[in-house]
Amino acid sequence: MSKVTNILVCGVGGQGVMTATEILAEAAISLGFDVKKTEVAGMSQRGGVVTSHLRFGSEVLSPQILPGEADLLVGFESAEALRWGHMLRSGGVALVNSGRIVPPVVNIGLFAYPEEPVAQMRALGLRVHDFDATALAVQLGNIRLGNTVMLGASSDWLPFPAEVLREAVLARFGSRKPTLVDANREAFEAGRRAVAGETLAA
Repeated sequence: MSKVTNILVCGVGGQGVMTATEILAEAAISLGFDVKKTEVAGMSQRGGVVTSHLRFGSEVLSPQILPGEADLLVGFESAEALRWGHMLRSGGVALVNSGRIVPPVVNIGLFAYPEEPVAQMRALGLRVHDFDATALAVQLGNIRLGNTVMLGASSDWLPFPAEVLREAVLARFGSRKPTLVDANREAFEAGRRAVAGETLAA
């Protein structure tokens, strides 16, 4: 990772993209990092595009990640991950949910959904690790756990221990509803297992 860590999180409305970015930011803040973030939510309640930029380090002057500077791309939806692949730096990593959530603009015929988004990302030379976070969340009993699965998958690609992010996840959801703690702990570990062995040295 560079001195300032740049993480771009993307997906569609309802997937918890902004919540996931907030939790990542809270984890970084807990360790004393200077943190900046920004997001764009286009019709997020209707399944529109949602992107969040997160930057943290010893000193961060701007929240905006420029093309070719993202260390980590966390794609909650594979077509969106493909669309934002140009943001990755050389050697950067994309963690992509292969479960498809087709946005309304595709259903009404305004845009075509790419046939194989992950394959296209690899064809562009991007370093991609894909897994079906949506299916894992459903197996755990709640599709809304998908964002925690994605956070778990990203936890070993950060410049701090996975436990720091896990505690931030549990603190966030435990404060709202204590019964969600165990479910989110399971989802976090399921995400970690999904990319087990896929580390920065890989």
